[in-house]
Amino acid sequence: MISEILLIILAGAPLAGALIAGLARKQVGRAGAAAIAILSVALSFALSCVVFYQLVWGGAPVFNHNVYTWLEVGKLTIGIGFLVDRLTAIMLVTVTFVSLMVHIYTIGYMRDDPGFQRFFAYIALFTFSMLTLVIANNFLQLFVGWELVGLVSYLLIGFWFERPSANFAALKAFIVNRVGDMGFILGIACVLYAFHTLDYSAVFAQAPTLAGRTIDVAGVHPFSLATLICLLLFVGAMGKSAQVPLHVWLPDSMEGPTPISALIHAATMVTAGIFMVARMSPLYEMSPTALSVVLIVGATGAFFMGLVGIVQNDIKRVIAYSTLSQLGYMVAALGVSAYAAGIFHLMTHAFFKALLFLGAGSVIIAMHHEQDMRRMGGLRKYMPITYATMWVGTLALCAAPGFSGFFSKDTIIDAVGQAHIFGSTYAYWCVLLGVFVTALYSFRLLYMTFHGKERFKVVGHGHGRVEGGPHTKSTSDDPHHAHNPGELEHPPKESPWVVTVPLVLLAVPSVMIGWVTIKPLLYGDWFGKSIFVLPAHDVLAKLGHEFHGTLPMFWFSFWSAPFLIAFAGFLVATYVYLFNPAIADRAARMFLPVFKMLTRKYWVDEVYYNLFARGGVKLGRAFWKGGDAGTFDGAVNGAAFVTERSSRVFRRLQTGFLYHYAFAMIVGLILLLGGLWYWGLR
Repeated sequence: MISEILLIILAGAPLAGALIAGLARKQVGRAGAAAIAILSVALSFALSCVVFYQLVWGGAPVFNHNVYTWLEVGKLTIGIGFLVDRLTAIMLVTVTFVSLMVHIYTIGYMRDDPGFQRFFAYIALFTFSMLTLVIANNFLQLFVGWELVGLVSYLLIGFWFERPSANFAALKAFIVNRVGDMGFILGIACVLYAFHTLDYSAVFAQAPTLAGRTIDVAGVHPFSLATLICLLLFVGAMGKSAQVPLHVWLPDSMEGPTPISALIHAATMVTAGIFMVARMSPLYEMSPTALSVVLIVGATGAFFMGLVGIVQNDIKRVIAYSTLSQLGYMVAALGVSAYAAGIFHLMTHAFFKALLFLGAGSVIIAMHHEQDMRRMGGLRKYMPITYATMWVGTLALCAAPGFSGFFSKDTIIDAVGQAHIFGSTYAYWCVLLGVFVTALYSFRLLYMTFHGKERFKVVGHGHGRVEGGPHTKSTSDDPHHAHNPGELEHPPKESPWVVTVPLVLLAVPSVMIGWVTIKPLLYGDWFGKSIFVLPAHDVLAKLGHEFHGTLPMFWFSFWSAPFLIAFAGFLVATYVYLFNPAIADRAARMFLPVFKMLTRKYWVDEVYYNLFARGGVKLGRAFWKGGDAGTFDGAVNGAAFVTERSSRVFRRLQTGFLYHYAFAMIVGLILLLGGLWYWGLR
């Protein structure tokens, strides 16, 4: 049986590790801080496996209990509790395993960084925040974990705070997420208005009562209450999971150290929105309009964000735009009510995306923190383990048959193709063409980094720059150095075992996990009551009739449209970037407007900066000059002016001569008596 003590230790262990590593860093030292943080996350992973085993094979029932009553306001009671079902269990195992790999990897990547202990404190706290979000059994506790994740991400993205670009990226992430969180908290307020409770089980039990209920919004015609709740909650998911148009913060989060890039993009933060929508499936099933919005937004990101990845030259930014695209696939799955497929892709993506980011970090270490792929090339002979694992991650990302991404991504494409809600045709073409784009940018990264001639030169045999230091700077976006060979102080070499072991351990599920999980997760009602789908929306049930096992799915895939389109992307990338790189430059000049649009990322950042950032400054200046300076300061200064002028007059009466004061008293007495006499006559 699952106990409260087990869950408290599971969630609290990373918090304890973070506090010890951060507050007692002088007492425990660098090695002690790393060991404590790693052991705390390892304990959470072990307990997550225990919970998973008990729920799946041990016959344990769903655990849903309040541990502590937080507050009572009238009839509203909000507690701190746990909801542990199979949806929670799969998230716990995924989050803690990837986090554990990142913690181990950090020893090698950040070993010479002066903020070594602080970084371990942050990533352990980040893990705790995500676990708090996942195991919550009410909306308010969910919101606490939601905000904690956003806060710690700000600290991690801006970890190298001496670098202005890192501070800007951290602020950008924080502000954009606050926009999403405003919608999220309004959605929670609407939930409270509709159901008079914030407890999951009570809300989901009453979800069918939303049918036909309306609410007046800003005095316009009645609006569906279910649609309003779902759209507002989805605004929060758009911010946290970086969906168009609130996606702009995610590529800039690459300013943080590579381990946190892996943690943010693979298992925490960006997956929070996906998990939240899946958890709220009883509400989303009540609103076809909201599902259509979710579908269109996700499909748009899946295709158009992938296109931007094709023109990126920073190795981490290519993978970042890949994350935006893959998150779009997950959201599209949620939009067609294939919640299980979205969570399945979340799980498989966590493994191979963490692998790709950590592999990119291994390359960055070898290249003395150079991130521009145009200054790499030929690294496969120097870094055989990193090279092999990056191939595994790339094939999984491209949904090559047999790899984990194949089972989840192809299922999402088929599910979108089976849907009939508004926007499904547009979404299907987006997710289908997205596989070509994915293959193109993925193999472009692989070839530019590991294949071809070496575009760097070794100029010495020193120790290079400090690994992970705040003063190192990539020139990947500097057009004046676009094709100059990089200069290294010593030849590249394979990373130490604390870096390569996590790569190998992540490569294993990137190959194997899909084979053993697709049937129970998608076609075996594995999630049970954790996910609710109306029969009319159940596209996975339709796909289940055509599913005859993993081997038939594997063999049939070689004649499927997704594979053929992805293979075309592989062929184009291979020919262009392996055999004839000059074609890429000619294509960029030939399609200059398109190339410029992609390099400027559709000008979304410019629009936001000019409309909101610069516009906000101008609006503030107008209020300052017209309101504060012109009105309030004028009134205050006017009162001061009158007081000062009148004081000058009255000051002249203060002469200091006694006879002046006696004369003034006599005059005053005469005026007083005269006034009394006058009023007496009247």
